[in-house]
Amino acid sequence: MTVEQQIHNLREQLDKYNYQYYVENNPTISDFEFDRLMRELQDLEAEHPEFHDPNSPTMRVGSDVSNGFRSVEHSFPMLSLSNTYSLDELGEWIERIEREVENPEFVCELKFDGTAISLTYEHGRLLRAVTRGDGTRGDDVTENVRTIRTIPLVLKGQGYPDFFEIRGEIFMPYSSFDRLNAEREAAGEQLLANPRNAAAGTLKQLQSQVVAKRGLDCTLYQLSGENLSYTSHIESLNSARQWGFKISEHVTICKNRNEIEEYIKHWDTERKSLPYATDGVVIKVNRFSDRKILGSTAKAPKWAVAYKFKAEQALTRLLKVTYQVGRTGAITPVANLEPVLLAGTTVKRATLHNADQIAALDIREGDMVYVEKGGEIIPKITEVELSERAADSKPLEYITHCPECGTELVRYEGEAKHYCPNQSGCRPQILGRIVHFIRRKAMNIETLGEETVELLFDNGLVKCIADLYDLREEQLSVLPRLGEKSAANIIQNIEASKQIPFHRVLFALGIRFVGETTAKYLAAHFQSLDAIISADRESLIEAEEVGGKIADAIIEYFADEKNQIIINRLREAGIKFEAERKQIQSQVLAGLNFVISGSFDNHSRDELKALIEAHGGKNLAAVSANTSYLLAGHKIGPAKLQKATKLGVQIISEEDFIEMIGNDVTNADSTENAPNTAVKFDVEDKTPVNSSNTKSENEPAAQTPIQGSLF
Repeated sequence: MTVEQQIHNLREQLDKYNYQYYVENNPTISDFEFDRLMRELQDLEAEHPEFHDPNSPTMRVGSDVSNGFRSVEHSFPMLSLSNTYSLDELGEWIERIEREVENPEFVCELKFDGTAISLTYEHGRLLRAVTRGDGTRGDDVTENVRTIRTIPLVLKGQGYPDFFEIRGEIFMPYSSFDRLNAEREAAGEQLLANPRNAAAGTLKQLQSQVVAKRGLDCTLYQLSGENLSYTSHIESLNSARQWGFKISEHVTICKNRNEIEEYIKHWDTERKSLPYATDGVVIKVNRFSDRKILGSTAKAPKWAVAYKFKAEQALTRLLKVTYQVGRTGAITPVANLEPVLLAGTTVKRATLHNADQIAALDIREGDMVYVEKGGEIIPKITEVELSERAADSKPLEYITHCPECGTELVRYEGEAKHYCPNQSGCRPQILGRIVHFIRRKAMNIETLGEETVELLFDNGLVKCIADLYDLREEQLSVLPRLGEKSAANIIQNIEASKQIPFHRVLFALGIRFVGETTAKYLAAHFQSLDAIISADRESLIEAEEVGGKIADAIIEYFADEKNQIIINRLREAGIKFEAERKQIQSQVLAGLNFVISGSFDNHSRDELKALIEAHGGKNLAAVSANTSYLLAGHKIGPAKLQKATKLGVQIISEEDFIEMIGNDVTNADSTENAPNTAVKFDVEDKTPVNSSNTKSENEPAAQTPIQGSLF
């Protein structure tokens, strides 16, 4: 057997096992055996790149390469659905259908609470995946979608059109959502509000490797293509299921209004037991000939409508309002309730967000309040039942001092929350910063947990993050629940954390508003902590993802004398405060400052930035008088383009840039070696157009619009 045949056979096997596991829910081999086959295929593909296939099962693991998203025009608009919350309105819609077509047949489907996607297949292989966007254009998220295991990369069976689109919903099951939020809670991050937002946010992650780990799912609900032989919607779905697509098993044909209302009534109750979020029922006319008669408006098809379930509410008593102090000192009011059953779980607490929210609701202790879950992970109070309010009820007075340390609270301009400013003396803030510092995505001191941190704090061993590096085994081994082995492991992990790269150290410091992504951009831009400390506000804002609010927080953090002492102690302990120097290939771009905007055909933005640095240039986040070139791709930011034009900054394309670093230029500043800057822009999408070639060689040829309406 040739290597090519081996690779082909392994791909077929893995596709089959993947379908059995994720779509049929009927695994036929062990995880160990599946992983063994996957590793075998990965090794073969690495050794023989000539057999690369973008639809190989190995592509499902994702990549850590960051890419922007190319905007793609839909073959025809992705229409939205008209919504109704009333059975009477739904009845009127059914009557209109019955007046216009004879003996209509309806298909009822669950309305998945996720994000719409359009998948294009050519010759039985996934060609591209595009989000709804504005209905006319969407983002090409193909690389991310390849990681979703319920979406076939290569179709099975036969009889599918040579070229067609299928549309559906990408969603996050409760199990994936709960796991993700548990990880975020353990890491001290803000919880995601609901599975719908989590799915949408995950799909737009810049690294497909992150998407692969999030556990997204997909159900398809609408097929269309040229010369389809089907006469009805249900018939096309049955065929799509045979080709390997995940089609909801709850699709049902209904003949009349009574049957539709029974379906809605059934699922309004049973949806609570589903492993994913659904917020309604979609009713469609089944026969394609009837759909053609009914037609569409500019916004929505007339042959389909969505009935939305009402958000679940419960009435219960507000017993008391308490206040929590977060790592940054933010105060969060919490409503403590009489336990009430809501959406399948017993609710005892609900968020009140901030003082403004309390004032808007005029909520008071002892009130009877309506609590709503409605897809939110944390229940919220929506209104007060005033008819139940006691005559002697008194308005709630928001606290003025920290409930933990007694310090007077402050409220910063433009922010809704109150804060405790006593960062170094407020127990929850101190513990929160230490827990944040040791978390896996920061310093990764995995043998320390929250309970151990509290134990160290209460025994006077750790009062700030720098104290961790002064700990000794003999101090730890005598503490409750530890012992010699645990103590040794803790010290070993603390020592290992000294090798954590600079960008993660920067994130671990817990500077307000500086998350993982911002820390990466800051580290890449400034290369060292000393450079960040000495940077003024304007210089900080030049780094990508850094605005005025973040810049002010950074300056405030390093101006604090107590933080300066901590930084110096961490420096003495050997923590990495500099980024690893990248290998310089040439000095072609020495002295030149670049700003990159848009997405590119042949390189990711990170790759272009790396090339700039490798050839002696510098990356800036914002266009200024110091900018030498604006490297412009597809969908360039209009503000950057406008500012570059105003300042006379030269605008170059990806091809111009590659030409710059491809030549052995001794003086890249000279006009003789400067690239041709007469770059034309498409008025609509601000895409640079090369005068020599207006269409990429790799761009797929325009396809004939597919027949039929999709949404």
